[in-house]
Amino acid sequence: MANAKANFNGLQIAALESRRADDMDRLISKMGGIAHVSPSMREVPIEPNRGAIDFAYRLMTGQVSVVILMTGVGFRYLLRSVEKHVDRQRFLDSLSDVVTICRGPKPAAALREVGIKATYRVPEPNTWRELLRTIDSEVAIANQVVGLQEYGVTNASLIAGLEARGATVEPVQVYGWEFPQDTTPLEENIKSLAAGQRDMLLLTSAHQVVNMLRMAEQLNLVESLRQGLHGTVIASIGPTTTQMLEECDIHVDMEPSHPKMGHLVTEAAQRGVSLVESKKRGFAASPPIANLEHPSNASLFMRACRGEPTERTPVWLMRQAGRYMAEYREVRAKQSFLELCGQPKLCSEVMCTAVDRLGVDAAIIFSDLLPILVPMGFDLEFAKGDGPVIHNPARDLADVKRVRGLNAPQELDFVYETVRQTRADIPESIPVIGFAGSPFTLASYAIEGGGSKQYVNTKKLMRSKCGGWSLLMEKLSEAITVYLNHQIAAGAQCVQLFDSWAGCLSPNDYTTFVLPWMKQIIAGITPGVPVINFATGNPELLPLLRGDRRTVVGVDWRIPLDVAWQRIGHDCSVQGNLDPAVLLAEPDVIRNAVDELLRSVDGRPGHIFNLGHGVFKETPVEHAIALVEAVKDLSQRPTED
Repeated sequence: MANAKANFNGLQIAALESRRADDMDRLISKMGGIAHVSPSMREVPIEPNRGAIDFAYRLMTGQVSVVILMTGVGFRYLLRSVEKHVDRQRFLDSLSDVVTICRGPKPAAALREVGIKATYRVPEPNTWRELLRTIDSEVAIANQVVGLQEYGVTNASLIAGLEARGATVEPVQVYGWEFPQDTTPLEENIKSLAAGQRDMLLLTSAHQVVNMLRMAEQLNLVESLRQGLHGTVIASIGPTTTQMLEECDIHVDMEPSHPKMGHLVTEAAQRGVSLVESKKRGFAASPPIANLEHPSNASLFMRACRGEPTERTPVWLMRQAGRYMAEYREVRAKQSFLELCGQPKLCSEVMCTAVDRLGVDAAIIFSDLLPILVPMGFDLEFAKGDGPVIHNPARDLADVKRVRGLNAPQELDFVYETVRQTRADIPESIPVIGFAGSPFTLASYAIEGGGSKQYVNTKKLMRSKCGGWSLLMEKLSEAITVYLNHQIAAGAQCVQLFDSWAGCLSPNDYTTFVLPWMKQIIAGITPGVPVINFATGNPELLPLLRGDRRTVVGVDWRIPLDVAWQRIGHDCSVQGNLDPAVLLAEPDVIRNAVDELLRSVDGRPGHIFNLGHGVFKETPVEHAIALVEAVKDLSQRPTED
């Protein structure tokens, strides 16, 4: 029944499949797409392979204790490379005597072909992260020599992870990925992608990404290709391919439910038309890309977002302009909260005052999560004592159909003007952070009509088969993308997504009902701009918040930061995560808590100090200042001459 709805409806579909190019062409055509399948690579063994031969001798003389096999074809090539120079059976006997770790079923099957059972097999989705988790739970590799059979491109993150666990890594390259003998179809596909003439690109291997960019470089089309891909829906077969795309700063719009070609094509056909239309609408509504070469790009904050080393840890505070400051209370006493949000000069004034008094390293604009809902048709009021109230909640498909897209983003110009005003008023060395609510949190407000403890109506619509949830998330995701891009065009150097209510979801529900839309938003945000993804309430969601390469994961106080960072991955920058209640204690207690948190991350680059949520209104402002001063003092690191 699912396949009955899978139809590309005449979309132009590019694919770079090589080994099963004919199958890919047939699948796309069968589902109503116009197929442009161009083989992008061919496997070429390295011959003669002195590195593999040397590795075999070291294995047979007991100098290697763990062997990681990344691919089945790679193991076969390895065996073929060494059996001409060493005794085949002795090599296999030596391999069976050490710990063998296979990245998935194919290398395990290749081992079985020669009578060896893998010691451990990495579970799906078979990425290097699952491999490291398998090692953490099963194998002590400290002070061990680990042989790593690679597959074309060196995985620097995997090698760094192994070395961080105390291993000496011996990579073994056994084959490379060259261009196909006839490159004409690949060249034509790349030219068409660069010209924006393909609606979707389907990718089934990380190496297709590498060779696509290599060929684009030969054609002098790299920048044109990147621009074309930003307007093309990118479908990746799974996490390994997605990781390569993200490392190349190409943003992925969708992954299938299982990393198989059939699932990729079918699910791309099911979602293709809506994804393409959404991307086109987003581009039409988004302003021109702003000049990203701002002086604050060299700031501590921006460097930490990029994971670069800094002389000390940058610090800013969520809700750093708020009711705990007398200056804010004085301004707020003269108007309602919504009235204040609608006055850019006052919004800039209260934020600049906070930045100046606290001495923080970044300024987040003064605004709120919910004004974006007003031009979408929601009747929003901030009721005294009750907080935000939406008088026309959307609780079924009929309600959702009445919700408008952000067709007139200029209705939120007071927010963009707040960005412009703050950027003008604050020192150029201080980055300005724009923000929006994440689609789940905005949907929860829109459905419940306000705050909630159980999210009964939200979860009811989420699990309903009526289609209302997907339609609402689609409208919100498009609106959020346009909204954030307008803030960037107005002068924001970074944006943050707040998911205040995501903690009510299990990881499975988040993956099913939220993650696809989060990926869509992050992929649509102006390239090169850091995105802080912050979801509170459930530390089990943290690995799902990684987003793309420029994403920083915000961490709340419910988990130690070093534990959180290990779950997220040390290749990703993080923000957090002192309990805001600590600021109610005396300054010496605050300083000790800051010291403990900084010690836990041990100077690792990519940490932005923040609270695990916003500053409490009861916080003495002097305590917030003491926090910032403690971070600056205790995180000083020596710089290279």
